[in-house]
Amino acid sequence: MTLKTLKIRLPLSTLGLMSLITLISLQGCSVSSVKPAENITENSAGQAINPSKERSSTKTATATMVPSIQTAYDSILLNSQTQQPITVQQLAADLKDIDVVFLGEFHGNHASHLLQAQLQNLLYQQHPNQVLSMEQFNRDQQPILNRYLDGEIGEAYLINEAPAWDNYTASYRPLVEFAKQHFLPVIAANAPADTVRCIGRQGEGYLEKLTTEEASLIAEQPLEDVAGYRDFFMDFLNGSNHFDEGKANNSYLAQLSRDNTMAESILKAIRANPGAQVIHTNGAFHSNNGLGTVGALKRLDPNLTIKIISPVHVEVSEPMQFSSDAFETGDYIYLLQPQPEKYKSASYRQQAFKRMFDRADAKPCK
Repeated sequence: MTLKTLKIRLPLSTLGLMSLITLISLQGCSVSSVKPAENITENSAGQAINPSKERSSTKTATATMVPSIQTAYDSILLNSQTQQPITVQQLAADLKDIDVVFLGEFHGNHASHLLQAQLQNLLYQQHPNQVLSMEQFNRDQQPILNRYLDGEIGEAYLINEAPAWDNYTASYRPLVEFAKQHFLPVIAANAPADTVRCIGRQGEGYLEKLTTEEASLIAEQPLEDVAGYRDFFMDFLNGSNHFDEGKANNSYLAQLSRDNTMAESILKAIRANPGAQVIHTNGAFHSNNGLGTVGALKRLDPNLTIKIISPVHVEVSEPMQFSSDAFETGDYIYLLQPQPEKYKSASYRQQAFKRMFDRADAKPCK
């Protein structure tokens, strides 16, 4: 590939997060693109928030020469310690003996998902005892996912009845099919969407309403805090034009329920599969800077070896100027093109979200 200078656009204070968390209401406020719908968390008023749109900062440093990004499938890997480009083969070699590899992504970005599929294969070639853990499936969906992996049901049944995320076929099918073809476990790691939504609406008190079965589908300590994570989360909420401090705490608790459940799911997978390497896919917010799910997992087992791979959006038409803070988001970062802006018309965007909230309102909490 030819060499070209690129400019990285880095999100304020966290630099390289999956996306800006936004508070969205039905009263005509400005909203950002949120996808997929299944990954939406609601605050205590039933408003949705999702870490799905990054903010930019002008914080820059020394320019670095790297191969150019030619297509929406391309990405450029960088070692955060050396701050130099590496190949996916070199990355796989570096990760050979790591217990848990966090593959951060921008949901629906083809470069993220291509890199995940490539790395999954390379890691398997050198460590066949592999487990795929996924944010994109919830614990209550594990039985139907297992039925698919065992060949009892077809893909359409999995997609419609689980249900899978809207972008499953384009983004996650390759990962699940690789695991299926090689008889590898796939862990539905996340907390059930209904439980997360109702924690976001009602806060900690909602946990008392859970049945024994429902409580078993989230972490034993679902609201255990992760050092530094609250500030990280609130900084993004505060960046919204519609930040409501009174509702933000419930939103944070809902976020913790996801992260703690995913961390516990990963640990259970390690214990159930001695010697296995776990690769976990999640939106970058859950793993960037060693917080979120990573921080929760380190608290559960400090002895695990963990590596984080984090995405960073770049504008390919500009000279690349690097902030050293970008390397703090992961042990490795990869540069990729941003997705097209989903909405231009504010009124169309509001209509789309009103329909989404109407569907959410049809799912009341206890």
